[in-house]
Amino acid sequence: MDLQLEGKKVLVTGSTAGIGFATARALAAESASVVVNGRGQERVNAAIHEIRKVHPNANVSGIASDVSNAAGCAKLAEAVTGIDILINNMGIFEPKPFEEIPDEDWLRLFEANVMSGVRLSRHYLPRMREKNWGRILFVSSESAVQIPAEMVHYGMTKTAQVAVARGIAETVAGTGITVNSVLAGPTLSEGVEAFISQTGSGVAPAAFEAEFFKTVRPTSLLKRFETTDEVASTIAYLCSPLASATNGAAIRVDGGVVRAIL
Repeated sequence: MDLQLEGKKVLVTGSTAGIGFATARALAAESASVVVNGRGQERVNAAIHEIRKVHPNANVSGIASDVSNAAGCAKLAEAVTGIDILINNMGIFEPKPFEEIPDEDWLRLFEANVMSGVRLSRHYLPRMREKNWGRILFVSSESAVQIPAEMVHYGMTKTAQVAVARGIAETVAGTGITVNSVLAGPTLSEGVEAFISQTGSGVAPAAFEAEFFKTVRPTSLLKRFETTDEVASTIAYLCSPLASATNGAAIRVDGGVVRAIL
């Protein structure tokens, strides 16, 4: 299917690995002009190299900037102009018992996961209004709906992302701009692999995965970690002109973890 993205300029935050990288690669394959973002230039360069290995003619560039803070967002916004599609993917998480989460951790996760998207959306939305076309996506999580007991502060930020996305969508009613969030399920990204190594106590990855979906996410219908490509394919479609009737929505790509029909 031609997603009609040729020539569209896309910024994907946090795209040197995981869902962000898979999304950047998928959009590059659709002939979009993709801007990769990460905290360090070395990682950004490596991501660009990996995309070009698969798609030699890809129109892909990159900029290093830590968007988990206001200064990093401002640096990125100044360097990257003319965006048609903004994918607010960058996010952080950490498992921690609720009683042990200090104020600074609540604020740190909110600043990174929520305010990065708020700041960048606020910056790029006016040009989308001028063109009467644009796409803004927040990469959220099923944790927005089912707050994980092992990281309540993370779940809070994912819920906030969905609220922000719907609120922005209300402000662009009747235009060619759509604003949506994607509720990804447990995905085998770089961060999750690190989580497994930290908490798995030497258990083989396959055994850890089986136990995880038996005890931590028992409602999963997929019964395995999603791949980053499985999430990225949905994100790529929502970026497309073909998805013009999907607006203000929270699209589940959660492997059936959320036990609900809506």
